[in-house]
Amino acid sequence: MALTLGTTGMDSATEAELRAAFLQANATQGGRWKLVPEAEADYVVVDMDSMYGPMSWLRLHAAGKQVIGLTSAPRTQTDFRLERPINANGVAAMLDQISGGGSVTAPAAEPVAQAVPSGMSPSPVPYDQLPEEVPQKPREDLSAPPPAPKLPDSVQAGSLKPTTIEPAPAPVAAAPAPAPVAAAAPPRERHLGDWLVPGELQGKLRYQLGNGPAVLIDADARQYHGPAALKPLAGYFDGAVKRDHFGSLDDATFAREATALGAAQPLARLQWYGGLLAGQGKLLPGFDPSAQYRLTKWPQTEREFPKHFRIATAMMKGPATLDDVAAASGCPLEDVIDFVNANLATGFAEVVSDEPEPVEPQKGGLFGRLRGK
Repeated sequence: MALTLGTTGMDSATEAELRAAFLQANATQGGRWKLVPEAEADYVVVDMDSMYGPMSWLRLHAAGKQVIGLTSAPRTQTDFRLERPINANGVAAMLDQISGGGSVTAPAAEPVAQAVPSGMSPSPVPYDQLPEEVPQKPREDLSAPPPAPKLPDSVQAGSLKPTTIEPAPAPVAAAPAPAPVAAAAPPRERHLGDWLVPGELQGKLRYQLGNGPAVLIDADARQYHGPAALKPLAGYFDGAVKRDHFGSLDDATFAREATALGAAQPLARLQWYGGLLAGQGKLLPGFDPSAQYRLTKWPQTEREFPKHFRIATAMMKGPATLDDVAAASGCPLEDVIDFVNANLATGFAEVVSDEPEPVEPQKGGLFGRLRGK
């Protein structure tokens, strides 16, 4: 009996590319597969990187279909994964895996950061140096009395004494009191999540607490090597972290240690986790708890947090307040807030402004209608 394959949730160019690769791959499989419409297919390929892919997956998953996720992400929530770019070898390997009965569900994919703006910390403001005192020439002493006039010889010495008037000393202006110098505010403690923002770290680094798992960070490539699960790293986001807590590694040492830790993962995944833990049930500073929030695109949720799938599904329906999302998803408000914090940190969520968009006034009158033509 032939195995059936269908496609959905992708544009026509991607579908044509996939069909061409399938025909070539199916020939190497002995023609065991048949390409059929989505409704008749046992296995359906969904473009998880497209706008409508996640919603198509939700529909097919509810219908009990086996879903193959076409994606460039290293992991996906679908039953099988077909890696981009599309080629006949990749399709053949995927068909061979399915026909062999190896239904391997990949772990949930990490949130991927959108183009997010850089969070560089401001440079400290330098203080102006005080001007050096310039020594001045001593001024002529004006308070000294003028020399006495020479008396004629006929006047006996001591018979006439000149009177000398001492001038009053000039008043000395009091120096102005120095202005009080405001005490500098102590610098804010930085946590691990603050260092994961693009531009904060450079090069290849190791971060490790005590006997905990090592995390190797390639800051320039925006990747890391470490545990597959996030929860073992929860303690790494507590307390202050300084730059010298990251140990620099040369390329050879980094490559050797990274091989033992497994495949590289996007650094945005750790950034997302830092945002999830930062608020502890409260919105990050600067965000309004009564505002409406929405997801800019579908975030691939983590299996360690099963409630997040329901929260993301509720938020994809449109802008909503945090209370409305909690009611629609059936999740506690604190979990909704933590999820929103994580996606605000990575650019997957945004605040929806209440201000209406400006409407261009209609051109009225005869001349207005003529100008509009």
